[in-house]
Amino acid sequence: MELRHLRYFIAVAEEGSLTLAAEKRLHTAQPSLSRQMRDLELEVGTRLLVRGARGIELTAAGRTFLDHARLALMQVEAAGIAARRAAQPAKAAFALGFLTGQEVTWLPQALRILGSELPNLDVTVSSQSSPELAGGLLRGAIDVAFLRREDWVSGLAFKLLAREPLVAILPAGHPLATFDAVRIEDLAAETFIMPTRAAPALKIVIDDYARRVGVTLRAAHEAENLSMAISLVSSTGGVSLLPVYAEHLLPRSVVSRPLAGPVPTIDLVLGYAKSNTSPLLKLFLARLDGLAAGTGLTS
Repeated sequence: MELRHLRYFIAVAEEGSLTLAAEKRLHTAQPSLSRQMRDLELEVGTRLLVRGARGIELTAAGRTFLDHARLALMQVEAAGIAARRAAQPAKAAFALGFLTGQEVTWLPQALRILGSELPNLDVTVSSQSSPELAGGLLRGAIDVAFLRREDWVSGLAFKLLAREPLVAILPAGHPLATFDAVRIEDLAAETFIMPTRAAPALKIVIDDYARRVGVTLRAAHEAENLSMAISLVSSTGGVSLLPVYAEHLLPRSVVSRPLAGPVPTIDLVLGYAKSNTSPLLKLFLARLDGLAAGTGLTS
């Protein structure tokens, strides 16, 4: 198994199509990509991909393998960063953490804040779940993180960045996908993909929303992370509720629709350890005004 196999597999999984992955992401021939995927499945020893009505879909084994493949590539990237750092004169370091997918919106703004320091600054970026980011802040592995308000963790401080609306996530061919807005009552009649306790903040918001409206969402599947929720919507024909930033990660087989009526929101916060005395952290926090100005989001 080679790194290219992992990169190719992730591209196919995210695009939901061998053809789109080959042409749009990998710039290779589709028959060659198909052969690479067969070789990967032979190496792993099980089917990872199947053809479905909506294109290429992940098997249960494929969904598990996807998370590990992404982690492996992240670790390889981290190894390269560490090697380059070791070969260079010592620089001040600053570590940014993001909920997976949030870096698309917030990383450019964070780098803008650090702009005057960048020539002499070693910036590292990681993408993880909110509880993992909170743990990284406590351990000192991350200086600031864009995450949910993890109130169960003592020793952290949070500053509100934005209140993100939830949107309905649907298969592209679902009847509800033709609506301009979707009622939660309509979602209650569908197979629902619910976040697990690994994403406690989002699960609490969804449970409270359903309780206020007076509906019961039938949680047929549980998703440990954002990518798994999207994959399950695509592969099972189910529906879900996710923060609006998930739209950055949707393959063509999955669409989003706004919710009708009062829309629930979930807080995105900037978190840091109260014990972190880094001068760079103080500089970053002092320049927070206007952080959301370039994102179109408000608090």
